[in-house]
Amino acid sequence: MADRQLIYGERPVAEAERGRRAVHRVWRAPETAAEELQRLCGSAEHQGVVAEVGPYPYADANALLRDEDALIVALDQVQDPHNLGAVCRSAEVAGAAGVVIPERRAAQVTPAVGKASAGAVEHLPVARVRNLADWLAEAKEGGGWIYGADAGAESAYTDAELSGRAVLVLGGEGKGLRPRVAASCDLLLAIPQRGRIDSLNVSTAAAVLLFEAVRQRG
Repeated sequence: MADRQLIYGERPVAEAERGRRAVHRVWRAPETAAEELQRLCGSAEHQGVVAEVGPYPYADANALLRDEDALIVALDQVQDPHNLGAVCRSAEVAGAAGVVIPERRAAQVTPAVGKASAGAVEHLPVARVRNLADWLAEAKEGGGWIYGADAGAESAYTDAELSGRAVLVLGGEGKGLRPRVAASCDLLLAIPQRGRIDSLNVSTAAAVLLFEAVRQRG
């Protein structure tokens, strides 16, 4: 079982069945009792279906930059699986080339992330890198423009030209972008805020930036 995962939820299992990795077995209610499904997957959110699938096929981060109009989301130590899943869902719907995450101190693609993404991770390329700042430097050398989300930035997200090969970088919960990652960006962008809460959830901010890029690209 080390090379397999048990995923759960109607959409995640359905998307896995038409996605990239092998589906070895599926358990469904009422043939399998709800209690047994929960025991199998370790979650009460199984919605009556659990599947045994192959390991998650992480992508090559540099390959995501191949197209001249590649739109990529890079996450700097986002640790909440639900946030990673929600970002992946928005990125897939927006037609992004993929999502890049660090190998350490960050959420990885787990069954909980698959559930939060509504199965989007079964289609969206997700890549892991050892050092995010180093990879952003490589993306620059490859012709990419790097835009970081920062609530204190002077430029608004609507002022940036988000067409072409672009990487949208968002920081982790509570801390935002680390200094070296922020320094790797060509431009820091703010999303205007009018309320009393000092920041948006990272998945909400990612959706705002992604769909502004989609709007600009027509």
